[in-house]
Amino acid sequence: MGLFHGTEPAGYEDFVAGRYREIVRFGALLTGDARLGEDLAQEGLIAAYRAWHRLDGLDGNPEAYVRKVMVRTAMRARRRRWRGEVPTDELPEASRRGFADESDLSVQVFAGLRRLPADQRVVLVLRFWADASEAEVAQTLGVAVGTVKSRTSRALAALRADGLLIASAKEAS
Repeated sequence: MGLFHGTEPAGYEDFVAGRYREIVRFGALLTGDARLGEDLAQEGLIAAYRAWHRLDGLDGNPEAYVRKVMVRTAMRARRRRWRGEVPTDELPEASRRGFADESDLSVQVFAGLRRLPADQRVVLVLRFWADASEAEVAQTLGVAVGTVKSRTSRALAALRADGLLIASAKEAS
C-alpha cells in the first residue's frame, strides 16, 4: 500500500515513466557517479510522490521540484564525512553500462565533472545541463549570484586545464 492508501496519484506514474532517464542522468552529473545518481533520483522522486498533490499544478513542472530536492540532498551529502564507501581488494564487475559509456567524449566529460568539488559540479550541471540562469542557481543553492559566478569560473578553468574545454576567444586574446 502506497502513501496514498493504495492509489497512485494521478499523473505521477506517467511523469516518472517519461522523465526517469533524464532525472537519473541529472543525479549522476550532480554526484559524479551513475549509481549514486540513481539513488539521488529515487530520493527526489520519493519526495515528489509525497508532495504530488501540491506539485501537479505547480506550473506544470514537477521536475523542478525533483531537481531542487536532488540538489539539496547532494549538497547535504557532500558535507558528511562518511560516504558509505568500504575499501576492498577486489573491484566489483562493471555489469551495467551507464549513460557516460555512450561515447569517448562523454566519458571524458563525466570523469572531468567527477574530479570537480561538489559545489562546482552542481553549479555547472544546473547552469549548462539544466539550463538554469545564474539567479536561479543562486536561489536553488541559497547562495549569492557572485558565488555562482566564481564557482562556475573555477570549474570551467579546471575543465580547461584537463583539456576538456577550449578557452573562449576573450581569454585567448
